Amino acid sequence: MDIEQLQEYCLGKADTEETLPFGPDTLVFKVNSKVFLLTGLDSHPLRFNVKCDPDRAIELREEYPDTVLPGFHMNKKHWNTVIINGVLSNKQLKELIDHSYDLVKGKKK
Repeated sequence: MDIEQLQEYCLGKADTEETLPFGPDTLVFKVNSKVFLLTGLDSHPLRFNVKCDPDRAIELREEYPDTVLPGFHMNKKHWNTVIINGVLSNKQLKELIDHSYDLVKGKKK
């Protein structure tokens, strides 16, 4: 998955908006005005932050220690940083994005 595929996938979700609230280098995707994914446009390899159920977050970090990390600059209990380094398939990456989207969409502002 590259940045264009990530962007296309996120924008394909209902009620999603793309913003740049932290400057031109950090792309933020929101649903119901709440963030469900952030990514740095200058990250190599590409990485993104997604919300995650706390128990699942721990499991993912243990299973993929070099790919799923505690959320960089985020609440580490609820957010993971996912590195797109070939360890996780596109299907798995999309599942993590879907999980974050569903968690955030369920909450109203």
